[in-house]
Amino acid sequence: MAVITTPSAASNTVSQSLMDSMNTKSTTGNQISAEQDKFMTLLITQLKNQDPLNPLDNAQVTSQLAQLNTVTGINKLNDTLDTLKSDLAASQSAQAVNMINHGVLAAGTTMQVAEGKGIFGIELGSYADTVQLDIKNSSGKVVHSLTMNNVEAGVLPLAWDGKLEDGSTAADGNYTLALTATAGGNTLTDAKALTFGTVASVSTGPTGAKLNVPGLGQLTMDQIKQVL
Repeated sequence: MAVITTPSAASNTVSQSLMDSMNTKSTTGNQISAEQDKFMTLLITQLKNQDPLNPLDNAQVTSQLAQLNTVTGINKLNDTLDTLKSDLAASQSAQAVNMINHGVLAAGTTMQVAEGKGIFGIELGSYADTVQLDIKNSSGKVVHSLTMNNVEAGVLPLAWDGKLEDGSTAADGNYTLALTATAGGNTLTDAKALTFGTVASVSTGPTGAKLNVPGLGQLTMDQIKQVL
């Protein structure tokens, strides 16, 4: 007597195969095609061995085909995302290399004065009625203050000519930036001082491209507020 596989057993086999496929990441077109072939082989086997008196329900076939399309679509989407991720990493690395020897502004409260001049910047997340920036020496003494009114949100690069209140020129070295911004009488929390540095080299790795900036360390592309 021939052995007949019942629809329920065959259906369970196909469903389990689909679940296994969904838990297995496909990264190439050949793997996706292999999964489709495997599914169709199982489905044809199921149809060949179904009970003639109780054939496989059309709704079951439609449901299984829908699952196949879902699994295939997810795998193709994963492949596309992996490709986009690789392309983005390559693009960021190329952009980072092009920034070597360029000056950049990044979040920080220090300023290097060389030959009596210093470059820095400010970043405002919202409009400010008044912005005051105090430049302090290594002793914490304010040697110069800058006040600006009606400043729009955004990044603003600035430079200091090194002139002190008594008319002399500031000595070369490191200085500290203290920024205070207000709007409507309230102190803004989205105002930041920016430090200037020059990109010396670029490092690449699993986490992406890093800009090596003397005095600032390694910076990611999104930490760069402006390129000068």
